[in-house]
Amino acid sequence: MAHPLAGHTSADDSARLIRHYRYAVERMMRILGGWIALTPELSAKLLFGRHVWDNAQHADLLGKRLPELRAQAHVSEPATPAFAAFMRKLEEPSRPEQTVERLVGVYGVLKPHLLACYEDHLRRVNAVYEPPTERIIARLIEDERRHVHAGATIIRHLSAALASAERGAAWRRALEAQLAASGGVTGAGLPAFPPVDDAPAPSRSSDDAREFIRLEQSPTRWPVPEALARALDGLGRALVAGDAVGVGRWLAPGVDDGADLATRLARTAMARHRVVAFAKIGDKRLVKIRLEGESGATIALTRWAPSADDWRAELVELSDLARPA
Repeated sequence: MAHPLAGHTSADDSARLIRHYRYAVERMMRILGGWIALTPELSAKLLFGRHVWDNAQHADLLGKRLPELRAQAHVSEPATPAFAAFMRKLEEPSRPEQTVERLVGVYGVLKPHLLACYEDHLRRVNAVYEPPTERIIARLIEDERRHVHAGATIIRHLSAALASAERGAAWRRALEAQLAASGGVTGAGLPAFPPVDDAPAPSRSSDDAREFIRLEQSPTRWPVPEALARALDGLGRALVAGDAVGVGRWLAPGVDDGADLATRLARTAMARHRVVAFAKIGDKRLVKIRLEGESGATIALTRWAPSADDWRAELVELSDLARPA
C-alpha cells in the first residue's frame, strides 16, 4: 500500500499534466492575440487584450515549474491529437461578424473546462512535493474564474440579437461535443465535477466587463470633416437599403458602380450603420462602417478621397456576411 504522503501523482505525471495545461494556455494566448485585430466590438477586443497578458503569465508559471519536476522547462504538448484538433476548431471563427462564436469558444467552453481540470488537480495534489504546483494552480483558478465571469457578461451583451444567440448556442454544442470526444486537456476525459461557480466581483482595474461595455457604448467623436460625414451617412444608408444607384452616387470614377455591393447586401436584412474606425492617411481617409441587422453584421472597409465638390469612395470592400444559424 502506498504511503499517504505519496499523493495521487508522481513527479513525472505532474510534469506531463503541466505540459498539457501549458499547451492549451499557450495556444489560447496566441488565438486571442490573433483575434484582436479581427474583432470590431470594443468590449470583446479589450477583453481579449487583457487576457492575452494573463495567459502569457500562466504559460510562464507552468513552464518554470517543469524543471523542478525533473522535466525540460517551457515545454508544451497536447495530450492527444484529438485535443490539438479541438484547439484548431476553436480558432476557426475569423470573420468580423463571428465575435460571439469566438467568445463562446474560449469563455463558454475552453476556459470552464480548464477551470474544472485545475480544481480537480487541486483536489489530488501531492502533499510532499506539490505545494509549488498547488500555488500555481490556485493562481490559475482565481484568474480563470474571473475570466469566465467577464466573458459571460460580454457574451450576454453581444448576444442580444436572436440570430447571434442561436449561432453562439450551436457553436457551443459543436465544441463541447468535440472536446468530450478528445478526452479534454489531459486526455483522461472531462472532470467528474463541474467548475465551482463562485467568481469574484470584477475589478475595475483588471477586466471589468461592465466597464468595457460602457466604453463600447460611449459616443465616439471621430475627427470627420462635415462633408465626409454626409458622404459616409449617404453611403451607409444606401448599403443598408441595398440601393445600387445610391451606392454608386458616392463612388469615385472608375470604381465599380455599386450593383455588386447592393446585390450582396440585398440578400440580408441590414437595418442600421455606424462608423467604427477612422484614420487619416495624407489627404485620404480610411473608414470602417459596421452594417447590422437581425441576420448578423458585416464590415464595409472604405477609402475616401476629396473631389472638387465632395468626397468619393475609391474602395468599398465588404467582409463575409453573417448568415442565420
